Amino acid sequence: MTWKKALLCAGGAAHRIMSQPWRTIASRPLSSTASYTVSSMILRSLKDHYLEVSKMTPPPKISPPSPYVVVKGALDSGGPVLKRTFEDEEINISVMRMIDIIPGGSADDYGNDNINQLFVHVDISKPGQQESLHFLCGMYPDALGIHSVSLRPKADTSGFLVVPTKYNGPVFEDVDEKIRDALHGYIDERGINESLFTFLQAWLYVKDHRNLMRWFKTVGTFVNENTQGTLQA
Repeated sequence: MTWKKALLCAGGAAHRIMSQPWRTIASRPLSSTASYTVSSMILRSLKDHYLEVSKMTPPPKISPPSPYVVVKGALDSGGPVLKRTFEDEEINISVMRMIDIIPGGSADDYGNDNINQLFVHVDISKPGQQESLHFLCGMYPDALGIHSVSLRPKADTSGFLVVPTKYNGPVFEDVDEKIRDALHGYIDERGINESLFTFLQAWLYVKDHRNLMRWFKTVGTFVNENTQGTLQA
């Protein structure tokens, strides 16, 4: 199994575990000894998985196509990943995997076709304008397609996407073909195309790895403190 598949399956397994109801835990209260035993089992399992994930070889470091640069702190936030200026415009790009926003997704869904599907949010703003032009696109290794185009309030300083509060534009497929082609040309002129795919996919793997490592560590720390409290009780 490649590190890509292993990392994605680990994340999918964690999602599946957290989304399923616990039917095997007894309803009666556990004794202090039993509680300590359960906590110890959790800690041992978390440690084993933490060590396994920590040994995964990360993808080769890839730089985004010039003139895009990585947004500082992007790995630890939910905001934009890449930014650039184009004449007087400021362009920000956010990304997520298509599989991550499909309800009920599981590790079984992580085939090559699903891994190679990204959702890209493109935010183009101009000075003095209260709204920005927002593109939602599907990106693949060899193609990019526009799903929707809308005007949205400019994103605040946190970098998180702002949900539109008014008409979000027509279904893109229903727009006249000439307009669709012109809008594709508009974003392509700004370097928004499949050339970004390799970097964005690698960036998501690195972020998944960091998030999974952080999850094992923070949950382990919480359980460990709870275990110490049980022993002192």
